[in-house]
Amino acid sequence: MAKAKNEIAYRKLSPEAFAVYGTFARMTAPAGPRLGEPPVELFRDMIQCGFPAGQASSYSICRVARRPFVIDVSEYHDACSEIVMPLDGDILMHVAPAGPQKEFPAASAEVFLVPRGTLCVARPGVWHHAPFAFGCEVVNCLIVLPERTYANDCKVWVLPKKDHVRIVGDGTR
Repeated sequence: MAKAKNEIAYRKLSPEAFAVYGTFARMTAPAGPRLGEPPVELFRDMIQCGFPAGQASSYSICRVARRPFVIDVSEYHDACSEIVMPLDGDILMHVAPAGPQKEFPAASAEVFLVPRGTLCVARPGVWHHAPFAFGCEVVNCLIVLPERTYANDCKVWVLPKKDHVRIVGDGTR
């Protein structure tokens, strides 16, 4: 399906497709090495996230309500990764590769359908912003960052209206 200028078709999350941006794990459908047997199992070391030494981890909720699927702002953090995990619904999450540019690189952006309970780690420098609730009215997302990253290491780019990007598709690409 050809896409129009200023449109991005969302796609299903896969390790190969998301690798350039970070990693993810289905926390509510664990697999892999484990300690113990039912009724108590520990699926250990499912995913890692590096934060600067000495920085406390801060846990926040980003509540996103249904809104048009239009990317009009994006951000990145130079010094840290960011964890995003939708808790009670699916989301659409836009990302674009880290690079030297100071403006959102819309031409290289992608959008992924992230199922509830999936923990995504965006690498330092990867463009992203608040996700979009998908198929429901409101989704609460767990956000984990070093304390006060939003004040100390958050480069935000507001896209001019003519450059807004509409998210389209059926998730099959």
